[in-house]
Amino acid sequence: MDAQLRPDRAPVWLKQLVDAIEAGGSAIPRRLLSPRVHQRGGDDQAAVLILFAGDPRATQLPEDARVLITHRTPHMRSHSGQMAFPGGHIDAADGGPVNAALREAEEETGLDPDRVIPLALLDTATTGGSNRRVRPVVAFTPEPGNVYPASEEETDAVFFVPVRALVDPANRAMLGIKEWAGPAFWAGEYLVWGFTGLLLAVVLDLGGWVRPWDEKPGDLRAALARSANRER
Repeated sequence: MDAQLRPDRAPVWLKQLVDAIEAGGSAIPRRLLSPRVHQRGGDDQAAVLILFAGDPRATQLPEDARVLITHRTPHMRSHSGQMAFPGGHIDAADGGPVNAALREAEEETGLDPDRVIPLALLDTATTGGSNRRVRPVVAFTPEPGNVYPASEEETDAVFFVPVRALVDPANRAMLGIKEWAGPAFWAGEYLVWGFTGLLLAVVLDLGGWVRPWDEKPGDLRAALARSANRER
């Protein structure tokens, strides 16, 4: 049996995000991807954890609000060098996407699942790179403890990115190749783009934290060349 969602335990500053997801915002990533990626039906194949941390007593976005991100090692066979949320394949023993996301996060980042409160699910979306049906799990932790590259074969960097840095217009971009473009974020010297960038853009918007930024498309290849991603 999968872990239970507890939207009632969301701190006040995350309530708008959870309410927006439950009111139909869960379908946005799938809808945004559908013009360029056929959205297949069927069971969930993988899950990712979109984990927020921050002051549980805050009523507005706290200064310490942050999101967990990993950097995939450049020698991985798929998505090498990319920034990603913790996650991976849903095993039969998981019982569902929430348990799978928590298990994968523990394996990749050392995150203790007992510290995590699952809040909401976004609709399953078929990704363009792997063509897998991925279920995003939105969660909160009042205190994540120490996170680190627990599986060095998969990740070589694990860290929290401040929400205020992500919504800073200086750290946002619309980047693409030829006719395709998608939202991207600078997290220090790393560039978050693709499926992870799209999910970030959606949850930040649903949370009501987005500030006006320059959405004129730029060159993804040029941005990656000056990043620390080392993507192949």
